[in-house]
Amino acid sequence: MTELECCEATEVHEELLKIVNETMPEETELYDLAELFKVFGDSTRIRILFVLFEAEVCVCDLAEVLHMTQSAISHQLKILKQNKLVKSRREGKSIFYSLADEHVRTIIDQGREHIEEG
Repeated sequence: MTELECCEATEVHEELLKIVNETMPEETELYDLAELFKVFGDSTRIRILFVLFEAEVCVCDLAEVLHMTQSAISHQLKILKQNKLVKSRREGKSIFYSLADEHVRTIIDQGREHIEEG
């Protein structure tokens, strides 16, 4: 592992720190953002989102295509819904899930671009 390089002398750049302090979001916003990104830290939830990129589907369809139990899928959908990444609608006895908005696709696309740069 390479060693992290550090400054040879301690010098505080006041103007730079002033700009940073003025533009830094509030702690609550930083916390909420970190929590949102934690949701993307599970490959099952990412797989569910990829299915939803293509179509609005019910839990039965998701369980079948991802080779998982409906219970496991429902648990992950609950987390995605709580974080406003998916929405649902009832049709008869079925509940269909879809992406909450295009931001979800944008976040995933940006992440894919980033990892493919390396």
